[in-house]
Amino acid sequence: MSIEPFLALACPLDGEPLIQTGTAWCCPAGHNFDVARQGYTHLLPVQNKRSRHPGDSKEMVAARRRFLNSGCYQPIADAVNRAVLGEGADEPPLRCLDAGCGEGYYLRELGEACPEGKTLEALGVDISKWAVLAAAKQDKRPAWVVATNARLPVLSASVDRVLCLFGFPVYAEFARVLKPGGLLIQVDAGPEHLRELREIIYPTLKPEKTAVPEDPEGFITLSTATERFPLALDSQERIADLLAMTPHLYRAPVEGLERAAALTSLAVTVDVRLTCYQCVPGNPPLDEKENA
Repeated sequence: MSIEPFLALACPLDGEPLIQTGTAWCCPAGHNFDVARQGYTHLLPVQNKRSRHPGDSKEMVAARRRFLNSGCYQPIADAVNRAVLGEGADEPPLRCLDAGCGEGYYLRELGEACPEGKTLEALGVDISKWAVLAAAKQDKRPAWVVATNARLPVLSASVDRVLCLFGFPVYAEFARVLKPGGLLIQVDAGPEHLRELREIIYPTLKPEKTAVPEDPEGFITLSTATERFPLALDSQERIADLLAMTPHLYRAPVEGLERAAALTSLAVTVDVRLTCYQCVPGNPPLDEKENA
């Protein structure tokens, strides 16, 4: 198994190909982007930032790293690996983009699952500088980039697989960067996901949506699967780390967060839906300049 950095990057300002020269990336127009000493590249122009430090905070990233590295979500990683490395993944190299990579757990697990003789060209993108920094510190082999899913600094039709795991899908951009026939593997929370925790932090739970989602434009659904398993959280620290990974940390009322903080153990249900979409051939990718 060989993990190499994905190199088909595009300038975030004009969409032209980026060429790496030493410790910087440069496009034909002369836009330069330095590679940080930790090994990541910042490709999020200031005009595309909604705040000074968008995305997860340093503390949230640390919580996610502790939780995921403990193996609590290993069954989810295994399911993602099967989807990525299944049918159609025989021809090397396999180019994979994790859109919203966080601190890089799922790309690292994918790299470990790749069979001998397989080359994985990997790219992790996240809008949080702290997340990308943590990813680069843990594994130097993939390319790690600070950027937004809304304007991916990736050349059109250059990727075989896109991962969007508990993230914010931007289907038009995913369709643009995927090769025709390429796959989008998406993981979302299911109706029972962390129900026991949600019952503690909210006064009442909203009814779950039951409508079957339509195929996103540019994609067809190949398969859907549910991964559901019990998880025992054996300390207040583990409960706090899980809560910090979710949007409930900001949505729950103060009283609910205080009840969660008083817990020393909790058994929860992990329930996620994994959907595999195929990029429909015949839909030409958008021009990079229109998305720059």
